[in-house]
Amino acid sequence: MGLTVGVLGLGAWGQTLADLVQRQGHQVRSWSRRNDGSPLELIQGVDLVLVAMALQGVKQMASELGPCWPKEVPLVSCSKGLDVETQSTASQLWLMAQPELQVVVLSGPNLAGELARGCPAASVLAGRDPKLVQELQQRLSSQQLRLYASADPLGVELAGALKNVMAIAGGICDGLQLGANAKASLLCRGMAEMALVLKCLGGEPASLYGLAGLGDLLATANSPLSRNYRFGLALAEGKGRDEALVQVGATVEGQTTAESVVAVGERYGLSLPICQQVVDLAK
Repeated sequence: MGLTVGVLGLGAWGQTLADLVQRQGHQVRSWSRRNDGSPLELIQGVDLVLVAMALQGVKQMASELGPCWPKEVPLVSCSKGLDVETQSTASQLWLMAQPELQVVVLSGPNLAGELARGCPAASVLAGRDPKLVQELQQRLSSQQLRLYASADPLGVELAGALKNVMAIAGGICDGLQLGANAKASLLCRGMAEMALVLKCLGGEPASLYGLAGLGDLLATANSPLSRNYRFGLALAEGKGRDEALVQVGATVEGQTTAESVVAVGERYGLSLPICQQVVDLAK
């Protein structure tokens, strides 16, 4: 029997997820700020909710919906990034608003444009409840999108957020035509910075070298489909932050995540030169 799945957020990623779930035979109800309707109504009477909003909208949505969230409805957080004020991930923002939420994290190399064209991909579902993760893995996996299970939601989520910063750096490197040697060195050292932050904030190091970390980095630091990569290319052309954002034409999570990561580094005394350079170039 199919599930009734709510989808909060209908940007490129949210719409792609909604289409994938619907093609698997599940019933989909969706909401976005562009359409009429209430997100509170959407979370009632569903089996599961996928939240694919940009991180900048999660804090407010969590404060509005968290206290009213049905206890029996799991939330799959598909948002990537770190909140600038609190240096929290999306799932942490949801749990601050409602500590009893059943939260699972979805992350991995899942460029929306490729999935929308029918290309295959794999991602990670991570959560503290192994039975829930296994059930969702079975119900949401398909021939096109294969899902793997993890017991480290924080590490998976941090890896997915941190790689966006390095994808910007990769775009800058390519935009400056520094060559393959320089880019390989950059991304390798970028992984070292990601590892410092991930370990410091409580994630499992192994998650960095899985689909949500290295896998996603390989995709987003090399593809023009990646908004963060295109933002880096624009910066390399000499454009300022605002002009580069206009050129990309979509939310660039890595830009604000870089600011959050630098704040983490300052708080804990971490050396994060690549993240700092991304922040400096994007001022």
